[in-house]
Amino acid sequence: MAAEQRLLVLTRDRAGASFRHRIEPYLEPLAGRGIASEVIELVRSPLVRRGQWRQAREFGGVLMHRKTLTTWDAWALESIGARRLIYDFDDAVMYQSSAPAEPHPARLRRFQRTMARADLVVAGSPILAEWAQREGARRVAVVPTGLDVRRFRPKTNYEFAGPLRLVWIGSGAAVKHLDEFRPMFEAIGRAIPGAVLRIVADAKLYAAGLTVENLSWNSQTEARLLTEADVGISPLPDTPLARGKCGFRVLEYMAAGLPVVASPVGTGADYVVRGVTGLHAKTTREWVAAIKRLAGDAALRERFGRAGRMRICGEYDFSALIPKVTNLFGEVLA
Repeated sequence: MAAEQRLLVLTRDRAGASFRHRIEPYLEPLAGRGIASEVIELVRSPLVRRGQWRQAREFGGVLMHRKTLTTWDAWALESIGARRLIYDFDDAVMYQSSAPAEPHPARLRRFQRTMARADLVVAGSPILAEWAQREGARRVAVVPTGLDVRRFRPKTNYEFAGPLRLVWIGSGAAVKHLDEFRPMFEAIGRAIPGAVLRIVADAKLYAAGLTVENLSWNSQTEARLLTEADVGISPLPDTPLARGKCGFRVLEYMAAGLPVVASPVGTGADYVVRGVTGLHAKTTREWVAAIKRLAGDAALRERFGRAGRMRICGEYDFSALIPKVTNLFGEVLA
């Protein structure tokens, strides 16, 4: 097979959610277009990575997922000669969670170095695309993180089978960031006696006065655990780091047919169309009011949930995204 028809995919975590939803679903469709791919997990050691970069000589292009170029990586890339570089990211990679307000200097330099060398940057949101362009990217395309809607059997009964059940899904690391919303959770518990907060993650959360149901995340059960709930929630602080989040949990809620209450931050402000697929809330008072409104109106929950499911099917299902992604990659490798 000619070098121009082969794509080397470099990632730090092939098992991670980002790779599973942003890269893996497109590899087979790319093969159907005559673009074969090989995935390599990058190691930490720069010396060993040099050998991994050398393999790119056998490929017409390199797709780098989230990992940004160190000085060593940039040198290794240049040493193998002209290869098309595609960079895909879905997070504010120039920030650290411990300092969400300002870019980390070293991370920012790596990001700028990557933007300068990439032939195509695929950003998970318009906000990330703006950052890429600001830091020197020549060509940027926005591709939201997609999902397979068929995995989610949408909610059909919006009447309560028990107490109001809110749901939040995410990584164990993200659970830590919910601590600052503890007063909001406790206020919901006081305002809606018996309400339950279901946390689907590999970490636990507790809030005084609110029953919290901590369940481990599992790919086989996540769709069911969401559908069993009544309202999906996505609280986020208004920081540059949070604005760079791509709001995947909101897409999952909508795929499950749930109405959503979200902070109007980043993609959450775009995915949740206020009054159509859900509600926005900033302050504790607004969160309590939004949850109480949905708790008391089954017809509204159903209207929001069905509208969200319809939007997901048309815009964020892999079937809608595959033609765009394969066309973009095909153009770069041509």
